[in-house]
Amino acid sequence: MSWFLALCVSLFVSGISQFLLVAGYIARLRRPAKKLIDDFEAPKATVVLCLRGGDPFLKRCLHGLNNQDYPNYRVTMVVDSEVDPSRRILDEFFSEAPLTNFEVIYLGHPLESCSLKCSSLITALTPKVDSDGFVAFVDADTIPHPSWLRELATGLQPSDVGAATGNRWYIPEQPSLGSMIRHVWNGAAIVQMFWYDIAWGGTLAVKWDTIRRAKLLERWSHALCEDTMLCRELKSISQRIAFVPGCMMINREDCTLESFFPWVMRQLLTARLYHPKWFAVVGHGVTSAGLLLWGWLSFLRCLCMREWALASMYVMAMVSYHALLTVMLPWIESAVISIAERRGESTRWARPVGWLRFAAFVWLTQWVYTWALLGSLGMKRVSWRGIQYEIQTGSRIRMHGYTPYEKEFDSTDTTKQSL
Repeated sequence: MSWFLALCVSLFVSGISQFLLVAGYIARLRRPAKKLIDDFEAPKATVVLCLRGGDPFLKRCLHGLNNQDYPNYRVTMVVDSEVDPSRRILDEFFSEAPLTNFEVIYLGHPLESCSLKCSSLITALTPKVDSDGFVAFVDADTIPHPSWLRELATGLQPSDVGAATGNRWYIPEQPSLGSMIRHVWNGAAIVQMFWYDIAWGGTLAVKWDTIRRAKLLERWSHALCEDTMLCRELKSISQRIAFVPGCMMINREDCTLESFFPWVMRQLLTARLYHPKWFAVVGHGVTSAGLLLWGWLSFLRCLCMREWALASMYVMAMVSYHALLTVMLPWIESAVISIAERRGESTRWARPVGWLRFAAFVWLTQWVYTWALLGSLGMKRVSWRGIQYEIQTGSRIRMHGYTPYEKEFDSTDTTKQSL
């Protein structure tokens, strides 16, 4: 019985802690939005989009960038190579209307000391490093709404803010097993990202002055990603990252379980390499899984010992804890959906009947995530869009065997993935 009481206390503390973190995050999402800056206040903006492969939502992303209500911005697209599949989508996009504020450049000779994405950013930004204003980064699976750039610029206004970021929320077209596990994992991950000041590169703005002072181009020249390290680098110059709730971006891509696993391991690897609170991430994941394992093993032991009453108590404790975790997901989703619906975006995919499925997916995701977390601890190599990267001393990496991207995406088939 003493072990049962210890488990109950541990589950209670864990459940309440997570509930409070989620409540704080939701309160931030539901806080009234700041008044957006006027045209005369809007600083010059450079938007950078790095392309390797013709992502299924790329054309929608381009249209979103073209329809910004921002007065003074240019879009630089860095294409991996002249034979990249994204060129076909770009040609279709540019054939629809002449655009004077869009430019396309090619990566050319990527650095071997960083990822292709970091090489692309350095290629795009180095000639403009003396610019004023800010740089906004966007991923090809992000579909910017008209006020996207203005909201990021508003978030950058305080003098102690060096970067402003949003985050993603998955509403896949096809709620497959992999898509639902990614949906559940992301629902928990974005709460940690908020409290741990982890920026998201899919919607991210950084002041030019911050890039210069923090020497970010130099940092990125030896990095796997551009976003996770920002918390540490900005802190070194007494600046912070601002979270912009209005830039919670809806991602509608599908995902298989086979593709989810290496993708989530890469997300965890970047936190391991660059974020100062990595051990808190590990501690949370291991503790959550440990409590579940402890509870269900104790339940099985009671069954073997024919202690039926105690076995029932274990089941009740575990189910109650699991129910609390499950309820938090639609609670977060309702806050995100309210933001998306104010922008006029469709969000009807998982109403109350669909939410009943979350219970099974929350349980399954916990074990898949734990396995991925443990696997990321010893990762020495990672694959990203067909390129292998070796993790060297500290957080430095080495790219091996660069080749142009060959996989073709069908931009009309949104069930395909850009992982």
